[in-house]
Amino acid sequence: MPSPLFADRPAAQPPERGTVDALITQTRRLRTEVDAVRRDTGQDETDPQGRWYRALCELALHQLDDIDGHFGQLRHGAPAREEASKDPGRTDGLVPGPAAPQESLLSRVGSAEWNLLTDEVTWSAELYDILGRAPGSPALSLDELPSVVCAEDQAQLTAMVTDCLIEGRPIDGEFRIARPDGGTRTVHMMGEPVLDAGGGTASMWAVLRDVSELRRTQLAVRESQESLQRRQHTAHAEHRLAVELQEAVLPPWQSPLQVPVDTSGALDLAAHYLPSASATLIGGDWYDALELPDGETLLSVGDLTGHGVSVTSGMAMVLGALRGMAFSGVRPGPLLGWLNQMLDTSAQPALGSAVCCRYHPGRRTLSWAQAGHPAPMVFRDGVGRELTPPAGVLLGAASGSSYEQAEEQLEPGDLVLLHTDGLAPRHLDDGGIGRLLDLAPRFAEAGSAQDCVRAVVEEFGDSERADDACVLVARVSS
Repeated sequence: MPSPLFADRPAAQPPERGTVDALITQTRRLRTEVDAVRRDTGQDETDPQGRWYRALCELALHQLDDIDGHFGQLRHGAPAREEASKDPGRTDGLVPGPAAPQESLLSRVGSAEWNLLTDEVTWSAELYDILGRAPGSPALSLDELPSVVCAEDQAQLTAMVTDCLIEGRPIDGEFRIARPDGGTRTVHMMGEPVLDAGGGTASMWAVLRDVSELRRTQLAVRESQESLQRRQHTAHAEHRLAVELQEAVLPPWQSPLQVPVDTSGALDLAAHYLPSASATLIGGDWYDALELPDGETLLSVGDLTGHGVSVTSGMAMVLGALRGMAFSGVRPGPLLGWLNQMLDTSAQPALGSAVCCRYHPGRRTLSWAQAGHPAPMVFRDGVGRELTPPAGVLLGAASGSSYEQAEEQLEPGDLVLLHTDGLAPRHLDDGGIGRLLDLAPRFAEAGSAQDCVRAVVEEFGDSERADDACVLVARVSS
């Protein structure tokens, strides 16, 4: 089909062969690089970010395949259907390599010309294939063409053809066609009117391109992006809710905790929450200090496994139950047994660790129990030691578990330190116990429990923790 031209527009010169070859080489090199990026994104279908990246790469690959094929047409000219089908694996620019569809890329680009003076219609073999019509069957006139177009798009096609024939406007639009085999294809049509010497419209030519696969890929990109945005919005909302819930439940760590016991042996208390290296991971760590009706003081720290709103709300439930049972006079060992039973039978079973202490100021005794948690540490006269833990398994791990209880005699000036296991980086075999014990001289020189907490934060605050952590310090007054 000769290239149609408007009367006032000169013919463009065809590109030199060497220029087209260079463009083909650049396109193929870029396609290889994009394909490498796609493979590097992995195949984790649960990662919305990865799915979005892969969809974008697939879209780019489809477009580069089309560009490669079009450059091949510029270099060689469109082959006959019989010749193109002899070698479906060729990679000379006419048919893409292994990543291309089974049918030739060029079969997705067809051409047509409608002569308004002679009513002659000329279709390329590729256009028959795109529309699903048998080769050799009569080509459709402009009046018949809408019959193969989906009903919703027929008005659009009619408007484009009318504007082209009457107003002389180029055609550039898409519509869907219904093939005889029941399939639906999306076709991009570009065309122009061909003017005679008197300026009237003599014929109309068009190039029709099957962009179904391209549009499906674009849809996958949009859906992946929207899914990612929804997940990010949900994650942000859940994170904000988890932070607000945690701040509402935990005592304020910005200032020393106050337990108004005005007797000899009272405790000076301070605590701090240390977030994980990833600020988005809000977990189930807690600390608590509470004066009980009998004059004793409840001290506890713990950690529910996992992150997010559900874990933070579970932590709030556990902390509320712990306080309620402590108020009713339940001792640390039985208290952990009841907490274990509560977690084991809850609608959302969870695992957690905890240490629970009751301090008697008059006798200066610390009664405590633990559930799979680091034991308290006691510092005296510049020397620290970790207490020997009584038996106790993780909360929620085994129904009906019992928890032993131990008692420690404290002296004026002693410092008790409780912490969760996320305090130190995981590559430290002892969980940071050695580094905590090394702080004993600084604790001895500290003027308050808050100064001791500050020393811990200075030692561990910049660590790349995989989890959040809590530390609570109680110093026995002289």
